[in-house]
Amino acid sequence: MWWNTLLLALREIRRNLLRSFLTILGIVIGVAAVITMVTVGRGATQAVQDQITSLGTNLLMVRPGQRLGPGRDAAGAPPFRQADAEAIAAQVPGVRSVAPQAATGAVAVYGARNWSTVVHGTTNAYFETNNWTLADGRTFEEAELRAGSAVCVIGATVRRELFGAEEPVGSRLRVRNVSCEVIGLLQGKGQAAMGMDQDDVVVMPINAVQRRLTGNLNVGTLLVSMDDGADAERVKADLTRLLRERRKLADGDENNFNVLDTQQLAQTLSSTTQVMTTLLGAVAAVSLLVGGIGIMNIMLVSVTERTREIGIRLAIGALGHEVLLQFLIEAVVLAALGGLVGIVIATAASIALTGVMGVPYLFDPAINVLSFAFAAAIGVLFGYFPARRAAQLDPIEALRHE
Repeated sequence: MWWNTLLLALREIRRNLLRSFLTILGIVIGVAAVITMVTVGRGATQAVQDQITSLGTNLLMVRPGQRLGPGRDAAGAPPFRQADAEAIAAQVPGVRSVAPQAATGAVAVYGARNWSTVVHGTTNAYFETNNWTLADGRTFEEAELRAGSAVCVIGATVRRELFGAEEPVGSRLRVRNVSCEVIGLLQGKGQAAMGMDQDDVVVMPINAVQRRLTGNLNVGTLLVSMDDGADAERVKADLTRLLRERRKLADGDENNFNVLDTQQLAQTLSSTTQVMTTLLGAVAAVSLLVGGIGIMNIMLVSVTERTREIGIRLAIGALGHEVLLQFLIEAVVLAALGGLVGIVIATAASIALTGVMGVPYLFDPAINVLSFAFAAAIGVLFGYFPARRAAQLDPIEALRHE
């Protein structure tokens, strides 16, 4: 009986192909929109997490001033010194390495090419705290760090803009008025979470940058990498207490520095994107309800058109629940077909959008199955009333219907 009922439903759908297509269009759009929004949202969330992770492993970023971002009040706060980094590494438990960083903008020149970039003066700990790996060459030697030698490690963007296809290691480039030997090339990372190009960087020994480029001993940022499994809150508390002592802050004074935990930043940004994804998915799901109303409308029209057919079936012995089942299955088949078409469209749209946005495509079986099941449930919900109306027709009145 089930097979025959399904064949009858498919035959009726095929008899009015254009009307059937227009009927399921709302379901198609709803399913495709929900799956696409959720898939792209998950990809964006993963991209944010990957970008934050690329900044460093268990990384704390310590900067002068009381807040982060544009306009942060670092002007009145004293800068750090290299001794602060050494003290943190020696006295704060749970710290793997600390990299002092003195950054300045500069124009790098090689041959006839020039490129405006950022120069980071630091130590070898910088490569560990920021998860950098070398594509070629080496890092600084201890003698080069102590002497402030004019050597540098460059990022992939600087290599592309200045050297093109040439081999950079062993060449010399000029940073402002300093001739610098390229001793290493960093593996590319791409953009950071804030949109900055992480590969647009020239890394030099901190003593070289302070003596030859900035002209002072200021350290703008301390990059603190914690041990795996370390209690981040405890490390931050110990670090804060040590820096307050070194900066001679009284008990009632506010901190004149700030500590950013990149893991907390990743969680905050991920939560934001997840909320937006849920909101967009909920809005898109409204079109599924619109599609369900369309199915109910067409099924009511179908019952009216086939009143005489229903009367004949009831007159020759068909039971009411068999008629109800026929129309209910027809509604469910329509909704299920819409769900399948919506999944196909959503897959194509998600792959295209994630490619354009530069985020990973993450196939989520759960949202696909859930959307299809919801579409089928819409068919049952909105198809039941027309089917029940057909099953309750009086055979005699139905046979009189023209």
